[in-house]
Amino acid sequence: MNTVDLRSDTVTKPTPSMRDAMARAEVGDDVFADDPTVNALQERIAAMLGKEAALFVPSGTQSNLIAMMSHCGRGDEYIVGQMAHTYRWEGGGAAVLGSVQPQPLEHQPDGTLALADIAAAIKPDDSHFARTRLLCLENTLGGKALGMGYMADATALARKHGLATHLDGARLFNAATALGVPAKDIAQHFDSVSVCFSKGLGAPVGSALCGSKALIKSAHRWRKMLGGGMRQAGVLAAGALHALDHHVTRLADDHALARRLAEGLQGIPGLRVEPPQTNILFIEVEGERAQTLLPYLKSRGILATGLYRLRFVTHLDVDAQGVDRAIAAVREHLTA
Repeated sequence: MNTVDLRSDTVTKPTPSMRDAMARAEVGDDVFADDPTVNALQERIAAMLGKEAALFVPSGTQSNLIAMMSHCGRGDEYIVGQMAHTYRWEGGGAAVLGSVQPQPLEHQPDGTLALADIAAAIKPDDSHFARTRLLCLENTLGGKALGMGYMADATALARKHGLATHLDGARLFNAATALGVPAKDIAQHFDSVSVCFSKGLGAPVGSALCGSKALIKSAHRWRKMLGGGMRQAGVLAAGALHALDHHVTRLADDHALARRLAEGLQGIPGLRVEPPQTNILFIEVEGERAQTLLPYLKSRGILATGLYRLRFVTHLDVDAQGVDRAIAAVREHLTA
């Protein structure tokens, strides 16, 4: 029985054509900026997002950390959401390694941070306080796409108060697909943007940080210090380039499969389904069977994550047949 892995879009395997592109990649030493494939990727993603420059890094966590350390110094502060990856899920790197203090705020139901809360969190210029320097947003956040109007308003507020802005755009292209706009239209509001190639785009490794030439020059130094300097990294960059060529427009297929899954789970007693905006679906399970659902799904070849609030993520290695298997397995367990 083939496994249907819905734990995350990070579990994707390189397609045969991507593997071929990686095998044929022209390479050099990227620490010396001599890898032509890495250079091509950096130029390509910077242009796609309307930025002056980009830096290829091993992971989204490092990309976000480099951005925060480039924007902020010791004793500075960044404003961020309680459930944002840069605050909750990246090991406290900005505080531990960068001496940059997070100021977390509660999210609104749509994933945004209230503008009044952002304004209230900005500290006065006083020696008693950390210096508020940066606003960090995330799009998508928990599968929700922040609206264009909100991003414009939030970043305008930040600029009014002299703050820089960073976007954790790990799933930026999912957000752009959901909003029906080019990724550049989202990125234009931010001083820096991190984008992952190893999630919905299906590359095996890598992220990019995009911004001004000055920011990326600083980021290059931080990347080296954090151990992110890679050598013949063109083998990896080729996978990311292939993903940009072939896997962006197909993200709409993942979103459609998430909706198919949600629709198939509707109406099951004891199950609450949160309609997905992109490729991430959350469901809540009531009663004792909540604790036995994941093991049951695993026994049926279906992998998911969570406990009372389960997460299913569709991606290029999941098809309609796999989604239908997941629906049938959930229904079997909860209605038996």
